[in-house]
Amino acid sequence: MGDTQRIFRAVEICAGAGGQALGLERAGFEHDLLVELDDDAVATLRLNRPSWKVAAGDVADKDVWNPSDYKGSVGLLAGGVPCPPFTVAGEQRGATDERDLFAWAVEQVGIIRPCALLLENVRGLSQPRFAGYRQHVLDRLGEFGYGAEWRIVSASDYGLPQLRPRFILVAMQPEDLAYFHWPAPAASPPTVGQALLPLMSANGWEEAEAWAIRANGIAPTLVGGSKKHGGADLGPTRAKAKWAEMGANGWALADAAPTRGEVFEVGPKLTCEMAARLQGWDEEEFRWRFSGRKTALYRQIGNAFPPPVAKALGVAIAAALNHATAPRERGSEPEHDPIYRAPRKGGDFMTIDQIAKAIKSPIKADKLECRINSLGKDFELEVRDGNPIAYKIGPIKAFRGEAAHARHEQFKRETRRIS
Repeated sequence: MGDTQRIFRAVEICAGAGGQALGLERAGFEHDLLVELDDDAVATLRLNRPSWKVAAGDVADKDVWNPSDYKGSVGLLAGGVPCPPFTVAGEQRGATDERDLFAWAVEQVGIIRPCALLLENVRGLSQPRFAGYRQHVLDRLGEFGYGAEWRIVSASDYGLPQLRPRFILVAMQPEDLAYFHWPAPAASPPTVGQALLPLMSANGWEEAEAWAIRANGIAPTLVGGSKKHGGADLGPTRAKAKWAEMGANGWALADAAPTRGEVFEVGPKLTCEMAARLQGWDEEEFRWRFSGRKTALYRQIGNAFPPPVAKALGVAIAAALNHATAPRERGSEPEHDPIYRAPRKGGDFMTIDQIAKAIKSPIKADKLECRINSLGKDFELEVRDGNPIAYKIGPIKAFRGEAAHARHEQFKRETRRIS
């Protein structure tokens, strides 16, 4: 184990309102740069940390920042790249969504050469639909000399009264990854009622304590939403129903806590301050202020990575880079999609029978053919007619920094609605 603790510099992309940045700061990382597109989130970052260098604009625009400027000087490249391309609640367009920056973020590892990479996204990315995409990410990181691991991490495992499962990617060079241990779950979280009672009773509402007893569960995942869809509410219909069971109206946000004598048919609405408390922003370690009007403010809060979870991951990453933990035995790299890998390895056309033999799989031919064709959603898929038909899987369709990629025109058209 290492005897000295190094301080690591961080660059954060798609930084949002700073939930991840604040957590990483508390874990000991010092930020050299944060890049964010949304003007309100940029204002929030500058409001709270005037000393941080914040670049405002499209993270993939070299006029906003140039990754090459940070080559070899970064301990951690981190970010929460846009979730809509993978979310179950959306169309799951993956690599063809103009907001997708996951593959691009991975490419920056080859340019910046950070000691570690931390990317977070929605649980939808862990589904079979994106097995090929995940395999591309692992293979590409391997080409850069990094080992990587994925894991679903829930906010409720780290002391927050909210489910909020996130799919986390951590990558390091193998000699450091051997020392990486996923952070152990913290103590059981408080209930929603216990966490929000001080805020719900702030204006003298007599029913606050009774409400807190009723709100005796863990909150569903807060959804800040995108600029393309809706205003400030607590999520899809199923989430709103869960909130109603706990005595809260999830259809909108309130401007202030309920006052003395107020009566509600379903229950009070939460305020943005209450939503922030559920995300882990507290009055002590994670104190934070937000810039913008209510809808923009809630979008920043609901889309954020909870600071306590970011801190736990940051502490684990720093410990691994410092070799401050016991090394562990690591098996072979996990394989997420052998069906994608087989034609890619061969580099030529392969028939269904050839692919089946290569992956040593009992999958029936029709299902295997369906899986191959589904890879065409995210990858260039060439089909050679014949008897039998043969397939060749080409590059990922996702934007990786290409000057001529269709993403540029799509992004230009949609900039005001991208979040």
